[in-house]
Amino acid sequence: MILILLGPPGAGKGTQARRLTEGRGLPQLSTGDMLRAEIAGGGELGRQAAAVIEAGRLVPDEIVIGIISRRIDAQDCVGGFILDGFPRTAAQAEALDALLAGKGMALDAVVLLQVDEEALVARISGRFTCRNCGEGYHDRFKQPVETGRCDKCGSTDFERRPDDSADTVRERLRVYRGQTEPILPYYETKGLLRRVDGMEQIGEVAAQIDMALGGEAGGRPSGG
Repeated sequence: MILILLGPPGAGKGTQARRLTEGRGLPQLSTGDMLRAEIAGGGELGRQAAAVIEAGRLVPDEIVIGIISRRIDAQDCVGGFILDGFPRTAAQAEALDALLAGKGMALDAVVLLQVDEEALVARISGRFTCRNCGEGYHDRFKQPVETGRCDKCGSTDFERRPDDSADTVRERLRVYRGQTEPILPYYETKGLLRRVDGMEQIGEVAAQIDMALGGEAGGRPSGG
């Protein structure tokens, strides 16, 4: 099963992707993680990406697509994968379709986490993560079981993103509306878009996603 998770910054895409990875065995492919891995590996694509980033520019779509192409050829992607953070634009959506078609693959579903923007600002301003393993927490919605200690790895080292201020979040939401929301009709026309209420508790959102994907792990999504 090949999935895309969409939604504005802070909608919970990373949390739900990790749940899908654990429940369905699908690797989560984050654009940022893939870029960093390529740069660290020192290959041609990584060198190109590093040069662009060092120059203060956005990495071109063709480089990102090339990195994704290499990644999905890996053995752990044979049974499918989850794309988190890509595509963000209509051009990227079309390039991804072409890439998958060239490999005899196709998307199974695009899951959109719908949220209330003002509530999202409050949600983001309270979140923090384990510096060691990346597990996410929130001042209100998801505290560690043992205060000050990560449930997943036991670390006591947490961090908050400096760009999680209310003004910064609103600007990121504005960019999302302008760039990413326009790709929703593209996937809706293809019958791939599945909408879930991202404002529910984490477990309820996960249950909605499971239903949207047909319930059974690995099952194909139900009709639009």
